[in-house]
Amino acid sequence: MPKEILIVDDEPSIVVPVQFLMEQQGYNVLVAENGEDALDIIYKYKPDLILLDIMLPRIDGYEVCEIVRLNPEYRDVKIIFLTAKGREVEIAKGLALGADAYFTKPFSNTELVAKVKELLAITYENTG
Repeated sequence: MPKEILIVDDEPSIVVPVQFLMEQQGYNVLVAENGEDALDIIYKYKPDLILLDIMLPRIDGYEVCEIVRLNPEYRDVKIIFLTAKGREVEIAKGLALGADAYFTKPFSNTELVAKVKELLAITYENTG
């Protein structure tokens, strides 16, 4: 069964190419445009990995990350921040909240795919 990835971003210019990139790698892709929809999808589908923007309508990415990490049922879901916020303090906050990786836009597709594969392999090893 293919792994599921949730992309949470309100910018189609990010969502469309990242969705295409992940689908090319054989992943099922879900999309949310804001933090509230993201949480609904996470609770309903429990994706294997979340690609999460920080600047989102309603609930921001930091809060989504924190909510997911506080729920033991979703602790093994991998989270990668994909965001324009690249200051050291912002990166530190994202990682402190439990993100597994942090990419600043613009990012390398090759590096993103490698990190996704690495994190999903770790998940599989821990549960398989």
